[in-house]
Amino acid sequence: MMIRERIEKAAESLTLGERKLAAAILSDYPFSGLSPIHELARRSEVSAPSISRFVTKIGLDGYQEFQRELISELKQGLRSPLDLHAPGRPVEGGFLKDFIAKSTSQMAIAADAITEEQFIRICTLLTDPKRRIYVLGGRISDTIARHLTFHLRLIRKDVFHLPGNPEIWPDDLLRMRQGDILYLVDFRRYEPLLEQLANRAAASRNVRIVLMTDKWISPIARHAHEVMPVPIDSGTLWDTYSAALAVTEAIVTRIAEHNWDKTRARMQAWEKLRPTAKDEPT
Repeated sequence: MMIRERIEKAAESLTLGERKLAAAILSDYPFSGLSPIHELARRSEVSAPSISRFVTKIGLDGYQEFQRELISELKQGLRSPLDLHAPGRPVEGGFLKDFIAKSTSQMAIAADAITEEQFIRICTLLTDPKRRIYVLGGRISDTIARHLTFHLRLIRKDVFHLPGNPEIWPDDLLRMRQGDILYLVDFRRYEPLLEQLANRAAASRNVRIVLMTDKWISPIARHAHEVMPVPIDSGTLWDTYSAALAVTEAIVTRIAEHNWDKTRARMQAWEKLRPTAKDEPT
């Protein structure tokens, strides 16, 4: 069990001071827990002995084990397909059926990892016509970001997919206004340039960051207003994005159906302007 999950599981039994400590750890997870115990104590305004009692309460032997677990989680976030490959992995009932069964179980986990309240909050942010939406993903995860962009553009105006070339990002940053949304998708082997983009958007443009990531949590989380951790571990050399795609489709479907009159009007106008074969010059 990850440290974050241990804290969430113990939430109801925490004292007031322990809740303050838990909030300090989760606010910059997992990096906050990697500092010396006296620094975490100062930042969270609790004593070092209180931190030791806290880590014992969540099932660990001490602060050193607490930090070892966090370091292990960070390493998981850096694993490549070469690291993930496990020869001789048992397959039950045929590879295709086995793989789809695992992907299906990941979708069920995603439904528990993201609360309905958070899901509605994110949909509401993406629906607000006063906010421009900027979207981008990493080297591979941009496929999920582009899927979101395409469907949001059918539903509403002012949706922009940022270019892959970071040299052009300043133009988009200068266009961003306070309260706009920067929606980022970043899975393990996290993209440092995406974190730089999030940092600058939040600090200089006062943009709200919505992050879709995995359970090891992209460093972008320290700048984010909303963090959606979705499962990606397929047990093979490739991570699976099936749960991320399902969550993305749930978001755009909920937005479209909740605002159907506006969605229908925009889609009708969109269809009228689509190029067709008969529009091509002869």
